[in-house]
Amino acid sequence: MATKRSIFEEVGAAPKQAATPGGIDRAGQGARGAIRLWLMVLFALVVLMIAVGGLTRLTDSGLSITEWKPVTGAVPPMSETVWEEEFEKYRAIPEYQLQNKGMTLAEFKVIYYWEWGHRQLGRVIGLVWALGFVGFLVARKIPTGWTPRLFFIGVLGGVQGTIGWWMVSSGLQEGMLDVASYRLAIHLGLAFVIFGFIAWYIYRLARSQADLLQARRNGDRALARWAGALMALAFLQIVAGALVAGIDAGRAYPDWPLMAGGFLPPQPFDLVPLWRNFFEDAGLVQFMHRMLGYALFLLGLIVWFRARKSANDQTRFAFNLIMAVMLLQVVLGIVTVIYSAPWQIAIVHQLGAVALWALIIRGRFLAQYPLTQTIRGTRA
Repeated sequence: MATKRSIFEEVGAAPKQAATPGGIDRAGQGARGAIRLWLMVLFALVVLMIAVGGLTRLTDSGLSITEWKPVTGAVPPMSETVWEEEFEKYRAIPEYQLQNKGMTLAEFKVIYYWEWGHRQLGRVIGLVWALGFVGFLVARKIPTGWTPRLFFIGVLGGVQGTIGWWMVSSGLQEGMLDVASYRLAIHLGLAFVIFGFIAWYIYRLARSQADLLQARRNGDRALARWAGALMALAFLQIVAGALVAGIDAGRAYPDWPLMAGGFLPPQPFDLVPLWRNFFEDAGLVQFMHRMLGYALFLLGLIVWFRARKSANDQTRFAFNLIMAVMLLQVVLGIVTVIYSAPWQIAIVHQLGAVALWALIIRGRFLAQYPLTQTIRGTRA
């Protein structure tokens, strides 16, 4: 017997299905955990790259390899004849003739291996990215919407390699003892941009898409904006630090809080044209780095006090960590200046900037996507 139908029922209408819990998480999520692990490996390699790059600069090794050979350059000199050929190329550039004249082949090998290691690490990073990206792409394990993001990291890496050679080539020109400081600043700044994107993606992939959608509704938009301003100023300070390293300005005035007994360094605007002073005058460059450091610390205090009002324990703790590392960075910066920037202290100061940058990004992420917690304050 046929079932009686309502006169209001549409012909051919399919019965409604109940919504499936967790449907958002199952649709196009891919291998989030595996991709996150891959990105964590890339993150560690980029941090190592920044450290090795800093040591390469502090040991004046960056100009020891005078050619850019992306493929064949992966193999170091394997015989004394090849070593002599590489050394002869180095003896032809201004850095050797004006600064390192009389250097032995054994001494040259030390700085050569620093620069070779720096470039080799760049090749390893490129290989790790390529193998991971292509592997996940072929296996169709990349979550929906993530392919352009992961490809973008590789593009930035390629651009970074090109800028690296653009930077080195500036130091090979007549009258140059080091690479151009502004090119060094661009090179280091892009490195921080790359690992900043990687860190943000790692934080996102640690949470399900449904969790992020819900968390965004509960986010503290004002605190996220404050944290964004802190990120911008921190990045500017990092770039200024690269300018300091580029011309060894950290060794120019080993006194604090004054500079040669005054607030401003002596003759800060002697170079012509005027703009050169902001890149090439050691006193003015160090002064700018100091002033940006004070401004960053002051803004950090403001953001920290603002974050203390957050009802989320994990968010407050994230900004507590930012403030703690920022205090450590201030102390390290002062010590670096007072002791004329020895490489052992200078590299710790640079790694402190890496840690601070990653923590600020994490603080902004948690302000925008707070973790769920129970009434008692523990994470749900």
